[in-house]
Amino acid sequence: QLQLVESGGGLVQPGGSLRLSCAASGFTLDNYAIGWFRQSPGKEREGVSCISRSGGSTNYADSVKGRFTISRDNAKNTVYLQMNSLKPEDTAVYYCAAVTVADPGLMATLMSIDYDYWGQGTQVTVSS
Repeated sequence: QLQLVESGGGLVQPGGSLRLSCAASGFTLDNYAIGWFRQSPGKEREGVSCISRSGGSTNYADSVKGRFTISRDNAKNTVYLQMNSLKPEDTAVYYCAAVTVADPGLMATLMSIDYDYWGQGTQVTVSS
């Protein structure tokens, strides 16, 4: 059974940092491009960042550029999202998602419809 599990969320003050992890079980993550998405109450799910199978290509939403960094460790079957300089507007449930991509250098999109597998999400709350 293919499963993605997010962890690392929590409550942090504005300006603080968190590192989210997305661990895969039941499949090898290095066959998939990975995206991070977030959704807050009353809002559409938003693409935050994505990374190619090889890790050589990344993309970010304008709202997080320069503050968030996506990375992956295929040996550990895990993808990370380092979030720095957090703002209250970053508060949301964060999801990771996976899509099969033949080319290791090809990056997936920030469109949720393009992804096949989803985790259950982890809550991130930025508040003083």
